[in-house]
Amino acid sequence: MIIKEAKFLTSAADKKGFFRTEKPVIAVCGKSNVGKSTFINLLANRNKLARTSAEPGRTRLVNYFDFGEFVLADLPGYGYARVSHAEKEKWARLLDDFFAEGNIAHVFALADIRHDPTADDLMMINFLYATQTPFTVIATKSDKLAKTRVKEAVRRVAAAFRTGEGNVIAVSGLTRRGREEVLCALDKIVSVAALPQEE
Repeated sequence: MIIKEAKFLTSAADKKGFFRTEKPVIAVCGKSNVGKSTFINLLANRNKLARTSAEPGRTRLVNYFDFGEFVLADLPGYGYARVSHAEKEKWARLLDDFFAEGNIAHVFALADIRHDPTADDLMMINFLYATQTPFTVIATKSDKLAKTRVKEAVRRVAAAFRTGEGNVIAVSGLTRRGREEVLCALDKIVSVAALPQEE
């Protein structure tokens, strides 16, 4: 897949604001500060499409981006400790409502390649399994590891999430590692989404 242009569409604070489209919707999820904005910018081949922040927990809305053949939905990061319980409840409700819409073609679930998945990460993956939502694990910040250790780290992430190693893509916004693999995955995701749905 060649992404010629990507642009910001809109933000939604609740289900009334969710963006409806005939295009496949691909969601990006992960804990706060895992690198969602960096990943979106890597895909778009632009530096500032999605705003990155050193302060975790900045994305509190669902942000939609038009990537031409699909719409990408950037979900609020989870697991940030310095957020009030009420705010966490609000985020959880937003995510529940988002997935209840039932039109999500695929999810890119982001996890920091350097660390074992958190309880929140595992909860998210278990939710995707339970709802039978197709997903690919994006192992971020691979530039922080020696190249020789990346394959072993991918194996560890795959085992933790109970998925195949081929379903984990190591990426880096800095070195641009993994971009082509993600684009190949997107080709398949968009092709599958275009097939007639069985009743």
